[in-house]
Amino acid sequence: MNTMNAGKVTLVGAGPGDADLLTLKAVKAIQAATVLLVDDLVSHDVVALAAPGTRVIHVGKRGGCKSTPQAFIEKLMVMAAREGENVVRLKGGDPLIFGRGGEEVEHLRSEGVAVEVNNGITAGLAAANALGVALTHREHAHGVLFVTGHARSGGEGPDWRALAAAARDARLTLVIYMGVGGAERIQRELLSALPASMPVAVVQRASLPDERQCITTLGDLHGTIAREQLASPAVIVIGDVVGGVAAAADAAAQARTA
Repeated sequence: MNTMNAGKVTLVGAGPGDADLLTLKAVKAIQAATVLLVDDLVSHDVVALAAPGTRVIHVGKRGGCKSTPQAFIEKLMVMAAREGENVVRLKGGDPLIFGRGGEEVEHLRSEGVAVEVNNGITAGLAAANALGVALTHREHAHGVLFVTGHARSGGEGPDWRALAAAARDARLTLVIYMGVGGAERIQRELLSALPASMPVAVVQRASLPDERQCITTLGDLHGTIAREQLASPAVIVIGDVVGGVAAAADAAAQARTA
């Protein structure tokens, strides 16, 4: 079946939640959609940009929660495109950073469906901006590693000891997505090469009105998450770039107790 002249699919990055952070290209794609497949973490303000009459289908995808099967989502996209629909797959953050966008692009192309990707601001960048830090800084970090803390079903997940050694030796910032649930193991493994005093920030729901930030150290990462009852979606930022925020937090705490 020749389907290249039928409908199309656009994977659109909805960013971390704040609708003002959408690209102009993303807004145009959402407004032109006839079918909108929406991930669970996409904010209502972003979905509200769709034109009246757009068919909106919520296909929740959130780590640790009941989710729409990926195979079913891919089937929906192919079916709608073959019916001539202009399909927008609206994904939190950036589709190509821990959003399974690569898998979806491969599947759609294999089915002969035209597909394009509109990038979005990923949560790691939004978290850094919320903290007021640069993930790379020539005095503190020569690079940044975006890492998932959520292992694929049946998989082992990242080699945290190797990542810790790389971060130490190459002076890299670690930005961990979906790591709150596995924070205890992550902390234990990273301490194999990084000091317990390494500054850490946890940002929950970056860019949204109910955003929360906690500044701590690697040695107290798991304890802080438990005490503060932090939950997904959250990003963990580990590295010397967080040091300035940590120093400011310590100074504020001392001033309050003085």
